[in-house]
Amino acid sequence: MSDSFDLAIVGAGVVGLGHAIAARRRGLRTVVIDRDAQANGASVRNFGFVTVTGQQRGECWRRAMRSRDIWAEIAPAAGIEVIHQGLLVAARRPEAVAVLDAFMATEMGEDCALLSPAEARARLPALTGGIEGALWSPHDMRVESRLAIPRLAAWLAAQGIEFRRETAVTGVEPGRVHTSGGTVEAARIVVAPGDDFHTLFEDRFKPYGLTRCKLHMLRVTDPALGRLPGSVMTDLSLGRYLGYAELPEAEPLKRILEAEQADHLAHGIHLIVVQSADGSLVVGDSHHYAATPDPFAPDFVDELILDEYAALFGRRPQVLERWIGTYASAPDRLAFIDRPHDHIRLVVVTSGTGASTGFAIAEEAIAELFD
Repeated sequence: MSDSFDLAIVGAGVVGLGHAIAARRRGLRTVVIDRDAQANGASVRNFGFVTVTGQQRGECWRRAMRSRDIWAEIAPAAGIEVIHQGLLVAARRPEAVAVLDAFMATEMGEDCALLSPAEARARLPALTGGIEGALWSPHDMRVESRLAIPRLAAWLAAQGIEFRRETAVTGVEPGRVHTSGGTVEAARIVVAPGDDFHTLFEDRFKPYGLTRCKLHMLRVTDPALGRLPGSVMTDLSLGRYLGYAELPEAEPLKRILEAEQADHLAHGIHLIVVQSADGSLVVGDSHHYAATPDPFAPDFVDELILDEYAALFGRRPQVLERWIGTYASAPDRLAFIDRPHDHIRLVVVTSGTGASTGFAIAEEAIAELFD
């Protein structure tokens, strides 16, 4: 193994792997260094939902579109199954339909369709709860993240990207990465630390006011649901995803949600349902913020998530698995590229959208370093 590279990437989560993808395109001699034996953090504790529709208008939405295109390009080569494509947002209230109608009038609504209740049920017959309409978007896609991330890393390794696992990075300076396995020399360095704000460049993190977000996730089975045509969301997502929530037409819906589903909002709950290849479903999620989130998962939070599921599908599924995820969160930004040095970039997604926007952000960071 060489100890001299064009690029060293610290962190083998989805954002770090995004930088490796961009480096491979340029033919760079690249090493990825990670303290764990395998991906174990936010990159595998999620929906595997590459979300385009509903991302904040402008830069974030553009990055999501680009990241989706990169996923679509590399997934077949890396042996990653795209389990389903598209998104159905089921509107349970007239005010939610008004938000979807306003969304359709923006550039983000291009190629989307506003569906009547009958059209929505024709696409997803399991919608037994009361709905006023739905949005169908073809832009989104779903992979099984706990399989996709290891397969992506294995494919990159086969393409010549070197991986050094179970290796702690103790320091970074221009041209050098100091690790528990020795010093690695690299002309350019990217640090993609996820929600670790203290090990490297702690002083660079402080101005961003970062904290961590903890979320509840469930794997469930509901055979009567059949096959999903795509991922599914409801009114609660319209109040949370900024591509909808920042529209003026969202204000009446937000007021109704505050009056009718205050407990859901208090725990940051909105419903996402995605399907796996075996027919099981990944359902979530909630949002609780702390510098160090506790590891506990109160059952009543899961029950609130399942309440929204039952309101849409008329029944509760059987829970097969539960887990907690965490990710970096900032009060005023969705991601950042920090520049400790001309040849070093610190790249963090601060909104839980690493799978959805991380590949495009990585492409931008690599362009800064090498163009």
